[in-house]
Amino acid sequence: MKILLDTNVVLDLLLDRKPYSEEAREIFRRIERGIHIGYLAPTTVTTIHYLSAKSLGRTRADEIVGMLLQLFEISRMDREVLREAAANNGTDFEDSVIYTSAWASGVDRIVTRDKRGFARSKVEVTGPGEFLATE
Repeated sequence: MKILLDTNVVLDLLLDRKPYSEEAREIFRRIERGIHIGYLAPTTVTTIHYLSAKSLGRTRADEIVGMLLQLFEISRMDREVLREAAANNGTDFEDSVIYTSAWASGVDRIVTRDKRGFARSKVEVTGPGEFLATE
Protein backbone atom coordinates (compact mmCIF):
# COMPACT_ATOMS: atom_id res chain seq x y z
CA MET A 1 0.00 0.00 0.00
CA LYS A 2 1.20 3.50 -0.85
CA ILE A 3 0.83 5.86 2.11
CA LEU A 4 1.62 9.54 2.33
CA LEU A 5 2.58 10.90 5.73
CA ASP A 6 1.44 14.39 6.54
CA THR A 7 4.05 16.76 7.93
CA ASN A 8 2.68 16.48 11.47
CA VAL A 9 3.32 12.71 11.57
CA VAL A 10 6.94 13.14 10.44
CA LEU A 11 7.47 15.88 13.02
CA ASP A 12 5.97 13.65 15.71
CA LEU A 13 8.83 11.22 15.18
CA LEU A 14 11.63 13.73 14.57
CA LEU A 15 10.71 15.87 17.57
CA ASP A 16 9.70 12.88 19.73
CA ARG A 17 6.35 14.49 20.44
CA LYS A 18 4.70 12.35 23.08
CA PRO A 19 2.34 10.53 22.95
CA TYR A 20 2.27 10.58 19.14
CA SER A 21 5.88 9.65 18.46
CA GLU A 22 5.44 5.93 19.11
CA GLU A 23 2.72 5.56 16.46
CA ALA A 24 4.84 7.56 14.01
CA ARG A 25 7.86 5.38 14.82
CA GLU A 26 5.88 2.21 14.08
CA ILE A 27 4.67 3.61 10.73
CA PHE A 28 8.27 4.50 9.82
CA ARG A 29 9.34 0.95 10.76
CA ARG A 30 6.73 -0.53 8.45
CA ILE A 31 7.95 1.66 5.61
CA GLU A 32 11.57 0.68 6.33
CA ARG A 33 10.60 -3.01 6.23
CA GLY A 34 8.84 -2.53 2.89
CA ILE A 35 5.38 -3.33 4.25
CA HIS A 36 4.18 -0.02 2.83
CA ILE A 37 5.60 2.40 0.28
CA GLY A 38 6.01 5.74 1.99
CA TYR A 39 5.44 9.08 0.30
CA LEU A 40 6.02 12.65 1.38
CA ALA A 41 4.77 15.79 -0.32
CA PRO A 42 7.56 18.11 -1.49
CA THR A 43 6.19 20.78 0.85
CA THR A 44 6.75 18.42 3.79
CA VAL A 45 10.41 18.03 2.87
CA THR A 46 10.97 21.78 2.64
CA THR A 47 9.11 22.41 5.90
CA ILE A 48 11.14 19.72 7.70
CA HIS A 49 14.39 21.22 6.41
CA TYR A 50 13.40 24.74 7.43
CA LEU A 51 12.36 23.75 10.95
CA SER A 52 15.36 21.45 11.44
CA ALA A 53 17.83 24.07 10.26
CA LYS A 54 16.38 26.64 12.66
CA SER A 55 16.73 24.40 15.69
CA LEU A 56 19.54 21.98 14.79
CA GLY A 57 21.59 23.80 12.16
CA ARG A 58 21.83 23.40 8.41
CA THR A 59 24.19 20.41 8.43
CA ARG A 60 21.84 18.34 10.59
CA ALA A 61 18.83 19.51 8.53
CA ASP A 62 20.59 18.30 5.38
CA GLU A 63 21.22 14.92 7.03
CA ILE A 64 17.57 14.58 8.07
CA VAL A 65 16.34 15.43 4.58
CA GLY A 66 18.84 12.97 3.09
CA MET A 67 17.47 10.23 5.34
CA LEU A 68 13.89 11.08 4.39
CA LEU A 69 14.75 11.05 0.69
CA GLN A 70 16.22 7.56 1.02
CA LEU A 71 13.19 6.21 2.84
CA PHE A 72 10.33 7.96 1.05
CA GLU A 73 9.11 8.57 -2.46
CA ILE A 74 8.11 12.14 -3.21
CA SER A 75 4.61 12.83 -4.46
CA ARG A 76 3.97 14.68 -7.69
CA MET A 77 4.02 18.47 -7.58
CA ASP A 78 3.56 20.54 -10.70
CA ARG A 79 1.36 23.27 -12.13
CA GLU A 80 -1.54 20.86 -12.71
CA VAL A 81 -1.47 19.68 -9.10
CA LEU A 82 -1.38 23.25 -7.79
CA ARG A 83 -4.25 24.34 -10.06
CA GLU A 84 -6.36 21.39 -8.92
CA ALA A 85 -5.48 22.12 -5.29
CA ALA A 86 -6.58 25.73 -5.69
CA ALA A 87 -9.84 24.67 -7.36
CA ASN A 88 -10.53 22.00 -4.72
CA ASN A 89 -9.30 23.99 -1.74
CA GLY A 90 -10.97 23.06 1.53
CA THR A 91 -10.18 24.75 4.80
CA ASP A 92 -6.41 24.87 4.27
CA PHE A 93 -4.56 25.38 0.98
CA GLU A 94 -1.44 23.59 2.22
CA ASP A 95 -3.50 20.50 3.04
CA SER A 96 -5.23 20.79 -0.33
CA VAL A 97 -1.84 20.76 -2.05
CA ILE A 98 -0.83 17.67 -0.07
CA TYR A 99 -3.96 15.64 -0.80
CA THR A 100 -4.03 16.67 -4.43
CA SER A 101 -0.37 15.72 -4.78
CA ALA A 102 -1.11 12.36 -3.13
CA TRP A 103 -4.02 11.70 -5.49
CA ALA A 104 -1.91 12.63 -8.54
CA SER A 105 0.75 10.15 -7.36
CA GLY A 106 -1.60 7.20 -6.92
CA VAL A 107 -1.31 7.13 -3.14
CA ASP A 108 -3.81 4.84 -1.41
CA ARG A 109 -4.01 6.55 1.97
CA ILE A 110 -2.93 9.73 3.74
CA VAL A 111 -1.90 9.42 7.38
CA THR A 112 -2.38 12.62 9.38
CA ARG A 113 -3.36 13.83 12.82
CA ASP A 114 -5.32 16.71 11.26
CA LYS A 115 -8.11 15.02 9.30
CA ARG A 116 -10.23 18.22 9.23
CA GLY A 117 -7.96 19.83 6.65
CA PHE A 118 -8.36 16.81 4.37
CA ALA A 119 -12.17 16.72 4.17
CA ARG A 120 -12.15 17.22 0.38
CA SER A 121 -9.44 14.63 -0.28
CA LYS A 122 -10.06 12.08 -3.04
CA VAL A 123 -7.58 9.84 -1.19
CA GLU A 124 -8.66 8.00 1.96
CA VAL A 125 -7.47 9.81 5.09
CA THR A 126 -6.77 8.18 8.45
CA GLY A 127 -5.11 8.99 11.73
CA PRO A 128 -1.90 7.16 12.73
CA GLY A 129 -3.61 5.03 15.37
CA GLU A 130 -6.46 4.09 13.03
CA PHE A 131 -3.96 3.22 10.32
CA LEU A 132 -1.96 0.94 12.59
CA ALA A 133 -5.10 -0.75 13.92
CA THR A 134 -6.36 -1.64 10.43
CA GLU A 135 -3.08 -2.94 9.04
